[in-house]
Amino acid sequence: MSKKDYYGTLNVSKDASPDEIKKAFRTLARKYHPDVNQGDPSSEAKFKEINEAFEILGNPQKKAQYDQFGSAAFDSHGGFSGGGQGSSFEDIFSGFGDIFDIFSGGQRSRSRNGPQAGADLKYDLDITLEESYNGLVTKIEVPRLETCKTCDGTGAKPGTSSETCSKCNGTGEVRQIRRTFMGQVVTIGVCDACDGRGKRIDTPCSQCSGKGITRNKRSIEIQVPKGIDSGHHLRVEGEGDAGIKGGPSGDLYLIIHIKPHTIFERHGNDLFCKTSISFSQAALGDKIDIPTIGGKNAKLKIPAGTQSHTVFRLKGEGMPDVHGRGVGNLMIKVVILTPEKLTSAQKKAIFDLADASDENIHGTETGFFEKMKEFW
Repeated sequence: MSKKDYYGTLNVSKDASPDEIKKAFRTLARKYHPDVNQGDPSSEAKFKEINEAFEILGNPQKKAQYDQFGSAAFDSHGGFSGGGQGSSFEDIFSGFGDIFDIFSGGQRSRSRNGPQAGADLKYDLDITLEESYNGLVTKIEVPRLETCKTCDGTGAKPGTSSETCSKCNGTGEVRQIRRTFMGQVVTIGVCDACDGRGKRIDTPCSQCSGKGITRNKRSIEIQVPKGIDSGHHLRVEGEGDAGIKGGPSGDLYLIIHIKPHTIFERHGNDLFCKTSISFSQAALGDKIDIPTIGGKNAKLKIPAGTQSHTVFRLKGEGMPDVHGRGVGNLMIKVVILTPEKLTSAQKKAIFDLADASDENIHGTETGFFEKMKEFW
Protein backbone atom coordinates (compact mmCIF):
# COMPACT_ATOMS: atom_id res chain seq x y z
CA MET A 1 0.00 0.00 0.00
CA SER A 2 1.38 3.42 -0.96
CA LYS A 3 2.54 5.84 1.68
CA LYS A 4 0.28 8.79 2.38
CA ASP A 5 1.48 12.32 2.99
CA TYR A 6 -1.03 13.67 5.53
CA TYR A 7 0.91 16.93 5.97
CA GLY A 8 0.75 17.50 2.23
CA THR A 9 -2.96 16.71 2.19
CA LEU A 10 -3.65 19.49 4.73
CA ASN A 11 -0.98 21.81 3.28
CA VAL A 12 0.83 22.22 6.61
CA SER A 13 4.44 21.73 7.69
CA LYS A 14 5.62 18.93 9.99
CA ASP A 15 6.14 21.40 12.85
CA ALA A 16 2.66 22.91 12.50
CA SER A 17 0.86 23.58 15.78
CA PRO A 18 -2.48 21.90 16.64
CA ASP A 19 -4.27 25.19 15.96
CA GLU A 20 -2.62 25.49 12.54
CA ILE A 21 -3.63 21.93 11.68
CA LYS A 22 -7.18 22.59 12.82
CA LYS A 23 -7.39 25.83 10.84
CA ALA A 24 -6.10 24.15 7.68
CA PHE A 25 -8.64 21.36 8.08
CA ARG A 26 -11.52 23.82 8.55
CA THR A 27 -10.56 25.67 5.38
CA LEU A 28 -10.28 22.53 3.24
CA ALA A 29 -13.40 20.93 4.72
CA ARG A 30 -15.49 23.94 3.74
CA LYS A 31 -13.96 23.95 0.26
CA TYR A 32 -14.39 20.26 -0.61
CA HIS A 33 -17.54 19.27 1.30
CA PRO A 34 -19.84 17.35 -1.13
CA ASP A 35 -22.84 19.48 -0.19
CA VAL A 36 -20.92 22.51 -1.44
CA ASN A 37 -19.63 20.75 -4.58
CA GLN A 38 -22.71 18.87 -5.75
CA GLY A 39 -22.13 17.25 -9.12
CA ASP A 40 -18.35 17.01 -8.64
CA PRO A 41 -17.48 13.38 -7.80
CA SER A 42 -13.83 14.21 -7.14
CA SER A 43 -14.76 16.39 -4.15
CA GLU A 44 -16.06 13.37 -2.24
CA ALA A 45 -12.75 11.53 -2.59
CA LYS A 46 -10.80 14.67 -1.67
CA PHE A 47 -13.03 15.23 1.34
CA LYS A 48 -12.32 11.68 2.58
CA GLU A 49 -8.56 12.30 2.26
CA ILE A 50 -8.83 15.51 4.25
CA ASN A 51 -10.81 13.81 7.01
CA GLU A 52 -8.35 10.91 7.15
CA ALA A 53 -5.39 13.29 7.41
CA PHE A 54 -7.03 15.30 10.17
CA GLU A 55 -7.99 12.26 12.25
CA ILE A 56 -4.31 11.30 12.32
CA LEU A 57 -2.65 14.73 12.66
CA GLY A 58 -5.38 16.10 14.91
CA ASN A 59 -4.75 13.34 17.48
CA PRO A 60 -1.45 13.79 19.39
CA GLN A 61 -0.91 10.03 19.88
CA LYS A 62 -1.71 9.11 16.28
CA LYS A 63 0.39 12.03 15.02
CA ALA A 64 3.36 10.74 17.02
CA GLN A 65 2.91 7.26 15.50
CA TYR A 66 2.66 8.74 12.01
CA ASP A 67 5.77 10.87 12.48
CA GLN A 68 7.71 7.76 13.54
CA PHE A 69 6.32 5.04 11.27
CA GLY A 70 4.42 6.86 8.52
CA SER A 71 0.98 5.86 7.25
CA ALA A 72 1.94 2.17 7.44
CA ALA A 73 1.32 2.35 11.20
CA PHE A 74 -2.41 2.58 10.48
CA ASP A 75 -2.82 0.29 7.48
CA SER A 76 -3.09 -2.98 9.39
CA HIS A 77 -5.07 -2.02 12.48
CA GLY A 78 -7.55 0.56 11.31
CA GLY A 79 -6.20 3.83 12.62
CA PHE A 80 -8.71 5.63 10.40
CA SER A 81 -12.28 4.51 10.35
CA GLY A 82 -13.04 5.97 6.93
CA GLY A 83 -16.64 6.65 7.84
CA GLY A 84 -17.36 2.93 8.32
CA GLN A 85 -19.25 1.10 11.03
CA GLY A 86 -19.52 2.99 14.31
CA SER A 87 -18.19 6.29 12.97
CA SER A 88 -20.36 9.36 12.46
CA PHE A 89 -19.61 12.65 10.81
CA GLU A 90 -19.97 14.41 14.16
CA ASP A 91 -17.32 12.12 15.69
CA ILE A 92 -14.77 13.28 13.17
CA PHE A 93 -15.27 16.93 14.15
CA SER A 94 -15.62 16.31 17.87
CA GLY A 95 -12.01 17.39 18.46
CA PHE A 96 -12.89 21.05 18.15
CA GLY A 97 -16.57 21.56 18.85
CA ASP A 98 -19.80 21.53 16.94
CA ILE A 99 -19.97 20.48 13.33
CA PHE A 100 -21.82 23.67 12.45
CA ASP A 101 -18.73 25.77 13.22
CA ILE A 102 -17.06 24.24 10.16
CA PHE A 103 -19.56 25.38 7.57
CA SER A 104 -20.90 28.58 9.11
CA GLY A 105 -17.62 30.27 10.00
CA GLY A 106 -18.28 29.81 13.71
CA GLN A 107 -21.80 31.26 13.57
CA ARG A 108 -24.44 28.94 14.97
CA SER A 109 -28.19 29.15 14.88
CA ARG A 110 -29.19 30.28 18.34
CA SER A 111 -32.49 30.09 20.11
CA ARG A 112 -34.20 33.29 21.07
CA ASN A 113 -35.94 31.56 23.93
CA GLY A 114 -33.70 32.98 26.67
CA PRO A 115 -33.07 36.55 27.82
CA GLN A 116 -31.72 38.93 25.19
CA ALA A 117 -29.93 42.20 25.81
CA GLY A 118 -31.43 45.34 24.28
CA ALA A 119 -29.67 47.18 21.47
CA ASP A 120 -27.40 50.18 22.09
CA LEU A 121 -28.64 53.48 20.68
CA LYS A 122 -26.80 56.50 19.22
CA TYR A 123 -27.97 60.10 19.59
CA ASP A 124 -26.28 63.09 17.87
CA LEU A 125 -26.28 66.11 20.19
CA ASP A 126 -25.50 69.59 18.84
CA ILE A 127 -24.34 72.16 21.41
CA THR A 128 -22.76 75.63 21.27
CA LEU A 129 -19.18 76.46 22.19
CA GLU A 130 -20.49 78.40 25.19
CA GLU A 131 -22.42 75.32 26.38
CA SER A 132 -19.25 73.28 26.11
CA TYR A 133 -17.37 75.96 28.08
CA ASN A 134 -19.92 76.14 30.89
CA GLY A 135 -21.16 72.54 30.88
CA LEU A 136 -24.75 71.65 30.24
CA VAL A 137 -27.68 69.86 31.86
CA THR A 138 -30.50 69.28 29.38
CA LYS A 139 -33.28 66.88 28.45
CA ILE A 140 -33.51 65.01 25.16
CA GLU A 141 -36.26 62.92 23.58
CA VAL A 142 -35.03 59.47 22.60
CA PRO A 143 -37.19 57.01 20.59
CA ARG A 144 -36.50 53.51 21.89
CA LEU A 145 -38.02 50.09 22.49
CA GLU A 146 -39.53 49.63 25.94
CA THR A 147 -41.15 46.73 27.74
CA CYS A 148 -44.85 46.71 26.96
CA LYS A 149 -46.71 48.07 29.99
CA THR A 150 -49.96 46.36 29.00
CA CYS A 151 -48.63 42.80 29.12
CA ASP A 152 -45.45 43.38 31.18
CA GLY A 153 -43.41 42.04 28.29
CA THR A 154 -45.07 38.61 28.07
CA GLY A 155 -46.61 39.33 24.67
CA ALA A 156 -49.88 37.71 25.76
CA LYS A 157 -53.16 39.53 26.23
CA PRO A 158 -53.76 40.34 29.93
CA GLY A 159 -55.65 37.50 31.54
CA THR A 160 -54.16 34.93 29.16
CA SER A 161 -50.82 33.17 29.12
CA SER A 162 -48.40 31.66 26.65
CA GLU A 163 -47.92 27.94 26.21
CA THR A 164 -44.82 25.88 25.60
CA CYS A 165 -44.34 25.31 21.87
CA SER A 166 -45.20 21.72 21.04
CA LYS A 167 -42.96 21.63 17.97
CA CYS A 168 -39.69 22.49 19.76
CA ASN A 169 -40.75 21.62 23.32
CA GLY A 170 -39.78 25.07 24.51
CA THR A 171 -36.21 25.05 23.19
CA GLY A 172 -36.86 27.45 20.35
CA GLU A 173 -34.86 25.17 18.05
CA VAL A 174 -35.68 22.35 15.68
CA ARG A 175 -33.22 19.66 14.57
CA GLN A 176 -33.08 17.83 11.30
CA ILE A 177 -30.97 14.70 10.86
CA ARG A 178 -29.56 13.71 7.47
CA ARG A 179 -27.55 10.62 6.70
CA THR A 180 -24.55 11.03 4.43
CA PHE A 181 -21.69 8.81 3.38
CA MET A 182 -19.81 10.12 6.41
CA GLY A 183 -22.59 9.37 8.89
CA GLN A 184 -25.28 11.57 10.42
CA VAL A 185 -25.41 15.34 9.92
CA VAL A 186 -27.57 17.29 12.37
CA THR A 187 -28.88 20.71 11.32
CA ILE A 188 -30.23 23.06 13.98
CA GLY A 189 -32.53 25.95 13.05
CA VAL A 190 -34.94 28.41 14.64
CA CYS A 191 -38.36 26.94 15.29
CA ASP A 192 -40.78 28.43 12.77
CA ALA A 193 -43.84 27.68 14.93
CA CYS A 194 -42.80 30.01 17.79
CA ASP A 195 -40.18 32.11 15.98
CA GLY A 196 -37.51 30.79 18.33
CA ARG A 197 -39.20 31.95 21.52
CA GLY A 198 -40.10 28.51 22.84
CA LYS A 199 -43.58 29.78 23.68
CA ARG A 200 -46.74 30.04 21.61
CA ILE A 201 -49.11 32.94 22.17
CA ASP A 202 -52.63 32.18 21.03
CA THR A 203 -54.06 35.53 22.15
CA PRO A 204 -51.40 38.22 21.62
CA CYS A 205 -51.38 41.56 23.41
CA SER A 206 -53.14 44.23 21.33
CA GLN A 207 -50.66 46.90 22.37
CA CYS A 208 -47.46 45.15 21.26
CA SER A 209 -48.92 42.51 18.88
CA GLY A 210 -47.35 39.75 20.93
CA LYS A 211 -43.78 41.11 20.78
CA GLY A 212 -43.64 42.19 24.42
CA ILE A 213 -42.02 45.52 23.51
CA THR A 214 -43.27 48.84 22.12
CA ARG A 215 -41.53 51.86 20.62
CA ASN A 216 -41.92 55.04 22.65
CA LYS A 217 -40.22 58.40 23.11
CA ARG A 218 -38.54 58.83 26.44
CA SER A 219 -37.36 62.12 27.98
CA ILE A 220 -33.88 61.65 29.42
CA GLU A 221 -31.93 64.22 31.43
CA ILE A 222 -28.26 64.28 30.55
CA GLN A 223 -25.26 66.15 31.90
CA VAL A 224 -22.61 67.36 29.46
CA PRO A 225 -19.25 68.03 31.16
CA LYS A 226 -17.30 71.24 30.72
CA GLY A 227 -14.77 71.30 27.91
CA ILE A 228 -16.22 68.45 25.83
CA ASP A 229 -15.27 68.64 22.15
CA SER A 230 -16.76 67.51 18.85
CA GLY A 231 -16.46 63.78 18.29
CA HIS A 232 -16.48 62.91 21.99
CA HIS A 233 -19.21 60.55 23.12
CA LEU A 234 -21.02 60.07 26.40
CA ARG A 235 -22.40 56.71 27.54
CA VAL A 236 -25.67 56.68 29.45
CA GLU A 237 -25.99 53.21 30.91
CA GLY A 238 -29.29 51.37 30.54
CA GLU A 239 -31.02 54.02 28.41
CA GLY A 240 -30.95 52.04 25.14
CA ASP A 241 -33.57 49.59 23.90
CA ALA A 242 -35.19 47.40 26.53
CA GLY A 243 -34.05 43.80 26.86
CA ILE A 244 -36.30 40.86 26.03
CA LYS A 245 -37.43 38.19 28.50
CA GLY A 246 -35.59 39.76 31.39
CA GLY A 247 -32.45 40.67 29.43
CA PRO A 248 -30.60 43.91 30.32
CA SER A 249 -31.35 47.15 28.50
CA GLY A 250 -28.82 48.52 26.05
CA ASP A 251 -26.91 51.77 26.52
CA LEU A 252 -27.36 55.20 24.98
CA TYR A 253 -24.33 56.82 23.33
CA LEU A 254 -24.39 60.60 22.85
CA ILE A 255 -22.16 61.84 20.01
CA ILE A 256 -21.20 65.49 20.61
CA HIS A 257 -21.11 68.06 17.81
CA ILE A 258 -19.99 71.66 18.54
CA LYS A 259 -21.68 74.29 16.37
CA PRO A 260 -19.40 76.74 14.49
CA HIS A 261 -18.77 79.98 16.40
CA THR A 262 -18.86 83.48 14.91
CA ILE A 263 -15.70 84.63 16.73
CA PHE A 264 -13.67 81.71 18.04
CA GLU A 265 -12.13 78.67 16.42
CA ARG A 266 -11.18 75.77 18.67
CA HIS A 267 -8.02 73.67 18.43
CA GLY A 268 -7.73 71.30 21.36
CA ASN A 269 -8.28 73.39 24.47
CA ASP A 270 -7.00 76.60 22.84
CA LEU A 271 -9.23 79.16 21.16
CA PHE A 272 -8.18 81.34 18.22
CA CYS A 273 -9.64 84.65 17.05
CA LYS A 274 -8.69 87.63 14.91
CA THR A 275 -8.99 91.36 15.61
CA SER A 276 -8.17 94.52 13.64
CA ILE A 277 -6.14 97.48 14.89
CA SER A 278 -5.33 100.81 13.29
CA PHE A 279 -1.97 101.86 11.96
CA SER A 280 -1.55 104.32 14.81
CA GLN A 281 -2.32 101.63 17.41
CA ALA A 282 0.26 99.38 15.82
CA ALA A 283 2.86 102.12 15.59
CA LEU A 284 2.32 103.77 18.96
CA GLY A 285 0.96 100.85 21.01
CA ASP A 286 -2.35 100.61 22.85
CA LYS A 287 -4.57 98.50 25.13
CA ILE A 288 -7.66 97.00 23.52
CA ASP A 289 -10.64 94.95 24.66
CA ILE A 290 -10.84 91.34 23.48
CA PRO A 291 -14.03 89.25 23.91
CA THR A 292 -13.61 85.91 25.71
CA ILE A 293 -15.67 82.72 25.64
CA GLY A 294 -16.56 83.38 29.29
CA GLY A 295 -18.56 86.48 28.26
CA LYS A 296 -16.30 89.21 29.67
CA ASN A 297 -13.78 91.34 27.82
CA ALA A 298 -10.08 90.94 28.53
CA LYS A 299 -7.41 93.63 28.09
CA LEU A 300 -4.74 92.98 25.47
CA LYS A 301 -1.62 95.18 25.40
CA ILE A 302 -0.43 96.07 21.90
CA PRO A 303 3.27 97.03 22.03
CA ALA A 304 4.53 99.94 19.92
CA GLY A 305 5.77 98.77 16.53
CA THR A 306 3.50 95.72 16.32
CA GLN A 307 3.45 94.15 12.87
CA SER A 308 0.35 92.89 11.13
CA HIS A 309 -0.55 89.19 11.73
CA THR A 310 1.30 89.10 15.04
CA VAL A 311 -0.25 86.51 17.38
CA PHE A 312 -0.69 87.27 21.07
CA ARG A 313 -1.66 84.89 23.86
CA LEU A 314 -4.06 85.43 26.73
CA LYS A 315 -3.27 82.66 29.18
CA GLY A 316 -6.16 80.75 30.70
CA GLU A 317 -8.86 82.28 28.48
CA GLY A 318 -9.41 79.15 26.39
CA MET A 319 -11.51 76.02 27.01
CA PRO A 320 -11.44 73.96 30.21
CA ASP A 321 -10.02 70.47 29.78
CA VAL A 322 -12.79 67.87 29.82
CA HIS A 323 -10.71 65.72 32.20
CA GLY A 324 -10.07 68.63 34.56
CA ARG A 325 -6.44 69.16 33.54
CA GLY A 326 -6.34 72.94 33.43
CA VAL A 327 -7.59 75.51 30.92
CA GLY A 328 -6.38 76.37 27.44
CA ASN A 329 -5.33 79.78 26.10
CA LEU A 330 -6.84 82.39 23.83
CA MET A 331 -4.65 83.16 20.81
CA ILE A 332 -5.32 86.52 19.09
CA LYS A 333 -4.02 87.45 15.66
CA VAL A 334 -3.92 91.24 15.08
CA VAL A 335 -4.35 92.59 11.57
CA ILE A 336 -3.53 96.23 10.80
CA LEU A 337 -6.51 97.84 9.12
CA THR A 338 -5.66 100.22 6.29
CA PRO A 339 -8.22 103.04 5.94
CA GLU A 340 -9.89 103.40 2.56
CA LYS A 341 -10.62 107.14 2.86
CA LEU A 342 -8.43 109.85 4.35
CA THR A 343 -8.92 113.56 5.03
CA SER A 344 -6.41 116.08 3.68
CA ALA A 345 -4.88 116.50 7.12
CA GLN A 346 -4.54 112.72 7.49
CA LYS A 347 -2.91 112.46 4.08
CA LYS A 348 -0.42 115.25 4.94
CA ALA A 349 0.44 113.57 8.24
CA ILE A 350 1.14 110.29 6.49
CA PHE A 351 3.23 112.01 3.80
CA ASP A 352 5.24 113.79 6.46
CA LEU A 353 5.80 110.52 8.26
CA ALA A 354 6.70 108.77 5.03
CA ASP A 355 9.17 111.53 4.11
CA ALA A 356 10.81 111.31 7.49
CA SER A 357 11.09 107.54 7.27
CA ASP A 358 12.36 107.72 3.70
CA GLU A 359 14.95 110.34 4.58
CA ASN A 360 16.26 108.18 7.40
CA ILE A 361 16.75 105.41 4.93
CA HIS A 362 18.03 107.28 1.87
CA GLY A 363 19.67 110.41 3.35
CA THR A 364 18.87 113.62 1.44
CA GLU A 365 17.72 111.94 -1.74
CA THR A 366 14.18 112.64 -2.88
CA GLY A 367 11.95 109.95 -1.42
CA PHE A 368 9.60 107.68 -3.27
CA PHE A 369 6.54 109.09 -1.54
CA GLU A 370 7.55 112.64 -2.58
CA LYS A 371 7.54 111.54 -6.20
CA MET A 372 4.12 109.96 -5.78
CA LYS A 373 2.44 113.08 -4.32
CA GLU A 374 1.48 114.34 -7.74
CA PHE A 375 -0.49 111.14 -8.36
CA TRP A 376 -2.35 111.19 -5.02
